[in-house]
Parts: sequence; structure tokens; C-alpha cells
Amino acid sequence: MAKRLFDVLGAAAALLLLSPLLLVIALLIRLDSPGPVFFRQERVGRFGRPFRIFKFRTMQADGAGLPLTVGADPRITRAGSWLRRHKLDELPQLIDVLRGTMSLVGPRPEVPRYVALYPSALRDRALAVRPGLTDPASLHFIDEAAQLAAATDPEREYIEVILPAKLQRAAQYAEQASLASDIGVLWRTLAALLSRSLQ
Repeated sequence: MAKRLFDVLGAAAALLLLSPLLLVIALLIRLDSPGPVFFRQERVGRFGRPFRIFKFRTMQADGAGLPLTVGADPRITRAGSWLRRHKLDELPQLIDVLRGTMSLVGPRPEVPRYVALYPSALRDRALAVRPGLTDPASLHFIDEAAQLAAATDPEREYIEVILPAKLQRAAQYAEQASLASDIGVLWRTLAALLSRSLQ
């Protein structure tokens, strides 16, 4: 109950404070390339329930391919590259937090394609909590796209190396999370993003 209240108050406050920035980003996306401002994609939420996530669109509207971003992906727009670097494309997920399909902190929601590969021993544990905007695995793999770009087979690298590590951390989070630890993750996330913006 306390976590949900924290999520609602935090998301509402963030949307209110960031509304000018969100409007500028929306305008930038519309001026940069044709297509909608938001990108909606099916993800797997708590208890395995599917939902459609909100993100700012960072790729060409007709872009197709793997649900992975590999290095300097040619599908990424000019505005999208900047948004992705600073993780600003994730801000619309505050709407998902208010809707109750996501939390401020929790395992990042995966696409069904990769959830289908979860081993049964970890699946229920990892999906026992609402997915979040950030979590310990997100911080550990903050440069995931670069790691995939360095791999001979990016999807195999993701499935065999990154996904199992993320899943272990997701299961650990679900079992050990507290409001205090969530606040710690949010603080470390803000510090990491600030550091990236200064580089």
C-alpha cells in the first residue's frame, strides 16, 4: 500500500514538474520526423499480464526489426538519439505508473518474445511485482546498446548473457525490495543520468 501511494504521488508530481519539458520533447519529435509522438509496445507486466507501454518515439515510424537497440541503430532518429542517451524517452512511463501497470522502481518490463524464454524457476518470482521505470539491473546495464553492438550476434548476446543476469536481479529485487531500497535506486538512477548528461 505504501509503495503504491509513493508511486502515485511521485509520478503525479514528476508529470506536473516536467510538463514543460515533456511538451518541448513532443514538439521536437514532431519537427524531427513524421509519425506519432508516442511509441506504444506490448510488454509483460505483473503476474504475466500484457500491457502497452508509453514511450516517446525515438525511431522512424515505419521502423521494423528486432525489439533490441544495437549501437547506432539506423532506425533511430536524430532527436531519438539524444532522447535515448539521456533516457528521456522513458518519461511517458510516468503515465503507466499512474495507471497502475508500472511502478517507479521495479524490473524493466520485457516484450513477450523474451519473457517466453524465462525459466520457470525464475519467471513467477520476476513477475511477482509491477515492472518499473528503473531498477538495479537498469543501472548495471545502462550501456546495454553498446554491449550489444560489440557482439557478433546481438540477440544471442542478449538472450544468453544479458537476459539471465537481468532476470536474476529481477528475482532478487522482487524478494528484497522495500520503500527505502526503492528510494535508493531512484537516487542512484538520477545520479547516473546526471553524470551521463555532463559527459
